[in-house]
Amino acid sequence: MLSIDRMDRRILAALHADGSASQRELSEAIGISQNALWRRLKRLQAAGILQGSRARIDLATLGLDLTVFVMIRTRHHSMDWAEKFRAHVSRIPEVVEMHRIGGDWDYMLKIITRGMGGYDAVYQRLTRGTELETVTGFFAMETMLDDRLPELEAAEPSSGRR
Repeated sequence: MLSIDRMDRRILAALHADGSASQRELSEAIGISQNALWRRLKRLQAAGILQGSRARIDLATLGLDLTVFVMIRTRHHSMDWAEKFRAHVSRIPEVVEMHRIGGDWDYMLKIITRGMGGYDAVYQRLTRGTELETVTGFFAMETMLDDRLPELEAAEPSSGRR
């Protein structure tokens, strides 16, 4: 397990704020040399903490204006069923997140689509050919906080998946 220090946390926070910043811009903002920054970036990448980079896209401007959180309950809990369900859901491109959760529900999906008609089409694909006990959708009216980096002071990398 890689131990990260204050400088690593500053690098991660700066990259999270602006992943398009050049190494020169990052090194100046953080106050270390470009060579020291490069070595730290390579170490964070090798440890799996840094995993590629992405552009943030405003999906609403593309007409993808509806976010639905779908809660699913099933009577099936075998590994075989879960893998088949994961494969089924993975073929639905509007599902952007899928989580197996504890509590009263078994799975939570985040779906981003074009309006209620788009959600209905996703719902039909989701429930077709899959035995689900309960499917409930919660419609986001406003995103009030998104893509926030958690506090890194106490963060310790884990071996589990997010």
